[in-house]
Amino acid sequence: MRELTILGTASQVPTRHRNHNGYQLRWDDEVILFDPGEGTQRQMLMAGLAVTPLTRVCITHFHGDHSLGLPGIIQRISLDRVPHPVRINFPAGGRDYLDRLWHATSFHDVADIVPEAVGPGFRVETPVGTLSALPLRHPIETYGYRLVEPDGRRMVPALLAAYGISGPAVGELQRTGRSGRASLDDVSVARPGQKFAFVMDTGLCDSVFALAEGADLLVIESTFLAEDAALAAQVGHLTAGQAGSVARQSGVRTLVLTHFSQRYPDSKRFLDEARAEFDGDIVLAEDLMRVPVPPRLGSSHERAPASRG
Repeated sequence: MRELTILGTASQVPTRHRNHNGYQLRWDDEVILFDPGEGTQRQMLMAGLAVTPLTRVCITHFHGDHSLGLPGIIQRISLDRVPHPVRINFPAGGRDYLDRLWHATSFHDVADIVPEAVGPGFRVETPVGTLSALPLRHPIETYGYRLVEPDGRRMVPALLAAYGISGPAVGELQRTGRSGRASLDDVSVARPGQKFAFVMDTGLCDSVFALAEGADLLVIESTFLAEDAALAAQVGHLTAGQAGSVARQSGVRTLVLTHFSQRYPDSKRFLDEARAEFDGDIVLAEDLMRVPVPPRLGSSHERAPASRG
């Protein structure tokens, strides 16, 4: 399963309908929690999510709406006796903030929490692909994240049958690249790896486009509308129109708009502004919504629509 669960969609100030940030990405066996803001633990409960499957937490920066839920998540990992290591990625310059949040109150700290600082050139191999990070333009040290699955090949049943390859011979072919007179290229087609990008709290910069490049699913902040573009630039944020333009220029397949300022009562305006720039799939994020990662290009499976949890 590859699916994003949206736990919170507000920006600095939560509203009656929007919690502070929180986004869980399930990508096969890797489960990553991005930017757990205040109230994330309860939002996970409301969404039917447990902390036990978590393998990694990624913090873009240490503003409260992106990190004040971390103490509860860490304590719950210990309380639930999560049996595997849980890595926490965070901007290297914020180690003091991480330590304070980690030990904000007294608790029985028995979990295997593994801090992994993020800096320029950060790249790590996970069981499902390469996780990298790039610096963004915000008043404090901030990073966006990108997860890229390795390219592979997809077996074509008709070609396998034509070469008389079946059963254990298929496994041999995948391991060695050849079975009898057939090579792997003879019976398979290229399968490009899927890509996910997570961009929060930033003004427009080269890193935004590099993170978004070719993403099957881009989660991006759209704090402001065009009428407040000057303010957005001043405080290091994007407008919905800018987010849509990034998606168009970067060849994104599905765009998820989130991190909405409470100053705008009509959230549909964010969608309208982004739509003027991008004609692909757009999801206007709502709390507890589930968004499937689009199927691979050329897949015969239909894309499931986003849904509320």
